[in-house]
Amino acid sequence: MTRMIGLGAAALMASTSLASAETVRWARAGDSLTLDPHAQNEGPTHTLAHQIYEPLILRDMTGELQPALATDWAVSEEDPNVWVFNLRDGVTFHDGSEFTAEDVVFSFERAQSETSAMKELLNSIVEVRAVDDHTVEFVTDGPNPILPANFTNLFVMDKGWTEENGVTAVQDIAAGETTYAATHANGTGPYVLESREPDVRTVLTQNEDYWGQGEFPLDVTRIEYTPIQNAATRVAALLSGEVDFIQDVPTQDIARVEGTEGLTVKTAPQNRVIFFGMNSGAEDIEGDDVDGANPLADPRVRQAMNMAINRDAIRQVVMRGQSEPAGMIAPPFVNGWTEALDALPEGDLDQARALMDEAGYGDGFSIQLDCPNDRYVNDEAICQAVVGMLGQIGVNVNLNAQSKAQHFPLIQNKTTDFFMLGWGVPTYDSEYVFNFLVHTPTDDRGSWNATGYSNPEVDAMIESLASETDLDVRSQTVADIWDTVQDETLYLPVHNQVLNWGETDSIDYPSVDPDDQPMFKYFTID
Repeated sequence: MTRMIGLGAAALMASTSLASAETVRWARAGDSLTLDPHAQNEGPTHTLAHQIYEPLILRDMTGELQPALATDWAVSEEDPNVWVFNLRDGVTFHDGSEFTAEDVVFSFERAQSETSAMKELLNSIVEVRAVDDHTVEFVTDGPNPILPANFTNLFVMDKGWTEENGVTAVQDIAAGETTYAATHANGTGPYVLESREPDVRTVLTQNEDYWGQGEFPLDVTRIEYTPIQNAATRVAALLSGEVDFIQDVPTQDIARVEGTEGLTVKTAPQNRVIFFGMNSGAEDIEGDDVDGANPLADPRVRQAMNMAINRDAIRQVVMRGQSEPAGMIAPPFVNGWTEALDALPEGDLDQARALMDEAGYGDGFSIQLDCPNDRYVNDEAICQAVVGMLGQIGVNVNLNAQSKAQHFPLIQNKTTDFFMLGWGVPTYDSEYVFNFLVHTPTDDRGSWNATGYSNPEVDAMIESLASETDLDVRSQTVADIWDTVQDETLYLPVHNQVLNWGETDSIDYPSVDPDDQPMFKYFTID
């Protein structure tokens, strides 16, 4: 068993090789928010879950859809509103109980419940039914040709274990709830939870009874996961040999890591856009110094703020070239993205100031910006740069930077007026963006839309996407929705994020996953 050592002692180590041929010591800036697989729709949370739990379908580390707990799936020949999934036989949960269709039905119904963060992905499903122990049918409200793509982060839980431990209800993170499922796990995945100290250390060991033995390399037999928020400390841990793999090499340290014998940095575009959201729907907001009005409600103010953000300066200075300036809140991976939509806003500071003056805010105003400091690459530094840029047009920003555990509830509870968010699109389709970020907040849509924007006509178009089988019609609807989002300046896009994974030369894998979800069952160790 590998023993974690202090950074001081680690600095004395000359070798950067793996501590053993089977153990990977893994670090990144922030921890998983919970082990409850339906409680948060958040990248690092899903990444840890993918080691323990499994979906019916997953995207491998090249981004391609692959069978997981389901072996195959197709639309029913008798009913176009039904998807039939055949389940893998001989699978057991970590406690030895058998995986059956009953667990799938239970898990999807749980993921559709009120406190689930995953329910937007399932809003076209009207029934999930077990045909037999290894066949499940998903009945949708009209044909849904892209339904399987929504399942890649929908993890299956053991119905019996969940009931026995009193966690049939999904943990309500936004309300500050904690449950047994938040710190314990019983999945079918390649790794078993050995210990969990949130924000400190999580240890996983290989599942010797995993169904994928012989199908995947499974060279990694033990994972020691340590969140290290401080960038300098995280890099020092890699350089000294205390950790073997970090997902987020700071841009300023890439050359240093690459120049260290025994270490390498692998880089790839990420399926994620970083942007700012604004509460434009409220008549008045609390986060500003304007009495009785909401300056963000005026489209001219939003346009001026969009013009004032110098994305190329952020790319060059803050990101050191490790970003791609963006004009829309979807990356090029996504169906619906176009170069025209992604064009950067035209204009200059003089035009932006003129718009502010036309809107009646020539003397400016003050507002609070809520920003995470442990989630995205250089997140707080980006916010600091934008503070200075907006100040040039009279928008005086008070920066409130805090951990993602405190930041995300502000968005989900709609208690922020100006905020940073990053959005990946695991379905690779614009419907995912619209469901979470554009649709009016309801029980099953709009959970991350803290803009106050509500448009019944746009809502209807979004809802139609799940059942539109004419691809030309669907594509036109997607384009129409994007035109509205861009015209309204609902969000202020900044850039598409770039991934920089740092590791020892002993580690190898198919590619840097565009969704930033390393799956250790694919890793090989030389």
